[in-house]
Amino acid sequence: MEDLVRLSDQDLQRFGKEDLVRTLRTLQSRNTELMLEHGRLMKEVNRSLQVHLQEIRSLKEANQKLQEDNRELRELCCFLDDDRQKDRKVSREWQRFGRYTAGVLWRELGLYQQKLTELEAGQEALRAENAELKEIVLMLDEERNGAGSRSSIDSQSSLGHLVRSFLTSAEILGIRRACLL
Repeated sequence: MEDLVRLSDQDLQRFGKEDLVRTLRTLQSRNTELMLEHGRLMKEVNRSLQVHLQEIRSLKEANQKLQEDNRELRELCCFLDDDRQKDRKVSREWQRFGRYTAGVLWRELGLYQQKLTELEAGQEALRAENAELKEIVLMLDEERNGAGSRSSIDSQSSLGHLVRSFLTSAEILGIRRACLL
């Protein structure tokens, strides 16, 4: 049949009418089949094109959503970075405050230890003084109880010197009153 299409007009005129009609009908049938095949292929292409267009729309929507998510994540990253910078700044301030506070506490602790040492020394001095005062009070008690003996008179004079070196006259009167009671 393809050979017939390639034949010249003169060659075609040599064929009989019946051969030409048969060839024409065959070619029309073949043409119809090709048109149907072409229509089927076009439908297939259109269907495939619709599927691809739908995929493109879906991908565009997914891309849009991903771009929005990306923008939100960038904003979140910026926010978190700002927050991290603020936290770092606050952390440095707290470290400085901690070092300053530790320094102040160490100085205060040193001062309190010095005061404690001074108070302990003063307390020891007061203990020694209280012990001496107890001895004086005991001697005064003995003097009052045993007044009149010679040893008592000697002890009174030495006791008087000792008492005067430690106490004022007002303190001595207070002690004597306490002893008399």
